[in-house]
Amino acid sequence: MARIAGVDIPRDKHIGISLTYIYGIGRPTALKVLEAAKVDPETRVADLTNEELDAIRAQVNELKIEGDLRREVNQNIKRLMDIGSYRGMRHRRGLPVRGQNTKNNARTRKGPAVSIAGKKK
Repeated sequence: MARIAGVDIPRDKHIGISLTYIYGIGRPTALKVLEAAKVDPETRVADLTNEELDAIRAQVNELKIEGDLRREVNQNIKRLMDIGSYRGMRHRRGLPVRGQNTKNNARTRKGPAVSIAGKKK
């Protein structure tokens, strides 16, 4: 496994896909990083040279990823909750934040359905 930004990326996949294992890097960002590092996205991680890996690491280090990005996202959510905004209240209550319907759906955010005790069948 190659190690980039503290994350072990799979050796048997293309580098364009393997970079997406890093939190904060999706396909478009991975392709931009590889273009800047002048590395072919179809190259397997196992076939990369040390120079290519160093160039990729240098490009990835310029991005906000992993711990820094997670911390920023959590701080943004905490700020919304502290100021008492509508979105912050939805976060605090564990309900959908982006306007989704909650009458029938939203089981992922609301948790499992609780059965009513003593209900006639």
